[in-house]
Amino acid sequence: MPFAQLVIGPPGSGKSTYCDGMQQFMSAIGRKCSVVNLDPANDHTSYPCALDIRDLIALENIMAEEELGPNGGVLYALEELEHNLEWLQNGLDGLGEDYVLFDCPGQVELFTHHTSLRNIFFRIQKMGYRLVVLHLTDSYCLTLPSLYISTLLLSLRSMLQMDLPHLNVLTKIDKIASYGPLPFELEFYTEVQDLPHIVPHLLEESPMMRHPKFEGLNNAVIDLVEDFGLVGFETLAVEDKKSMMTLLHSIDRAGGYAFGGAEGANDTVWQVAVRDGMRTMNVRDVQERWIDRKEEFDEMERKQLDEEAKAQETPTLTDDAGEEDEDSDVDEMRRHIPDSGIKVVRRP
Repeated sequence: MPFAQLVIGPPGSGKSTYCDGMQQFMSAIGRKCSVVNLDPANDHTSYPCALDIRDLIALENIMAEEELGPNGGVLYALEELEHNLEWLQNGLDGLGEDYVLFDCPGQVELFTHHTSLRNIFFRIQKMGYRLVVLHLTDSYCLTLPSLYISTLLLSLRSMLQMDLPHLNVLTKIDKIASYGPLPFELEFYTEVQDLPHIVPHLLEESPMMRHPKFEGLNNAVIDLVEDFGLVGFETLAVEDKKSMMTLLHSIDRAGGYAFGGAEGANDTVWQVAVRDGMRTMNVRDVQERWIDRKEEFDEMERKQLDEEAKAQETPTLTDDAGEEDEDSDVDEMRRHIPDSGIKVVRRP
């Protein structure tokens, strides 16, 4: 049974960067992964594209032939794909059991009220794929209370619209410290609890927010989000190994990959670590790493990289000696992996 991630989110949230980074990460841990581009406007993908909607229909052609703007052209393209799903199915059949990442367009109407993308996802599900929707949002939204509340509403609406296993992700979390201090700890934003505490900060943001009608609207939105109790956030720094492992572990649990039989006795140490949640980070670890002690951790990582670079420059006597110099993270994970009674045998 193949598995897939459906990567959605507004423009600039880092969807293509995520697909590129996650494909590389999966390759490193031994999962065969392919990326499918569903954005007809994305003509310069940073990742190897196994299947590209632009081979079926390109945005610039739609705009010229149908006299549509960019947003209307993207909607038209997705409707065209919905009516030509045989093309998509044939392409996916050629990928076999690969883990697939679907890089979707950034127009929010596609995952809030327009039905084409949802219908495409359901058709993919009927092909036998186990799907997880990944809704990416730039962590800059935490810097303004009004922007955060808007993000909550958008996330809730997309969850209800997509009606699939769903994770909301705050991307670029490694940049959050550069935006200035936040009024609350990171856990307040990721757990989405006690939202009325943000109202005073919302009133300070703009004099317009103090008008009774805006105050009533904001309280109504907060009550709506809390009543549903669905929205929460994971965090991601796409260039950080531990952050990627933590997110992938959450995705595996949401989509059922962690409970399936896709991995076996020949797993690498990385595969076992991801499946069992070794070396993952909770929100307090993220707070410490990227906000409270970011400069200290950055300096520690720079020193570690320098030491690794010097070690690589040191000539080894034999090839066998070089093989013993493994990644320190892998060594540490190996020490913490419990004995399951299964002998791990590396493939030649």
